[in-house]
Amino acid sequence: MMVISSGPRRLLMAVVSAVAALVPFYSAHAEMSAWADNEGGRMRLVGLAPDAGGKIRAALQIEPKPGWITYWKEPGNSGIPPQVTIAAESGVTLDSIAYPVPKHFFNGAIEDIAYDAPVTLPLSLTAAGKGPVTIDAAAFIGICKDICIPFQANLQLKLGPAIQSHPQEEAILQAADARLPKPPSQDFDVTAHAMSPDRKTLSLTLVLPSGGPGEGKAAPDIIVTGPSGYAFTKQIGGKRDGAAFKVDISIGKLPKDYDMAGKQWSVLVIDGERAMETTLAFE
Repeated sequence: MMVISSGPRRLLMAVVSAVAALVPFYSAHAEMSAWADNEGGRMRLVGLAPDAGGKIRAALQIEPKPGWITYWKEPGNSGIPPQVTIAAESGVTLDSIAYPVPKHFFNGAIEDIAYDAPVTLPLSLTAAGKGPVTIDAAAFIGICKDICIPFQANLQLKLGPAIQSHPQEEAILQAADARLPKPPSQDFDVTAHAMSPDRKTLSLTLVLPSGGPGEGKAAPDIIVTGPSGYAFTKQIGGKRDGAAFKVDISIGKLPKDYDMAGKQWSVLVIDGERAMETTLAFE
């Protein structure tokens, strides 16, 4: 189990408010904001004009410097997930953030779910009005090497008429979408799941894409996300039989008085070059 908390690698949260107060808006009169720079990397916003229904395709581009990492939506033993806040006066709402497939890092007692290379997080936005849009956004990430540095920047993006062509922005957004885990399919899915009565283990039955007899094949990487701030990755007794894989995931301690009934968790499964993400519903 991984619970998001302070640990050997601490985020310097006490300075966040001071940093936020000092960071200016990084703006541009285009479909890309200017880059905001930090000791460990840089980030910017990219977007396209709203479609006829007001939907905006956008993304937060993050480029850690070599040797640095930035986090997935549930970061691991320590750290924080990326956060994007849109100013109300922008007339734009943030509907969702999508996350490309991360890597799983182990450094002694520290376990991180993160990115160690440039990553682009797709953003789904909705504009309330018609015409050109100016987005004022505050982006906040953890970026880490030996220590974690809070990186906050105010990014401004001006989106012009939809009739204009923006091939560079389109290419960035399409590349980001291609790195997202795929939904379940006939050859890659969780076919059964069950929580033990003591809520200490989650049993999963999967069909995996590689098939074959299974001898000598490594177990897939499985990341289960439950309540906010909790990620579970420890596998117990995994058995691969051709395309079938059965395993228990150690759950450990859940929040006090946590009621499983009606909850929906997520599971990300990485098997070789393929990755699938789906929902686990509990009755």
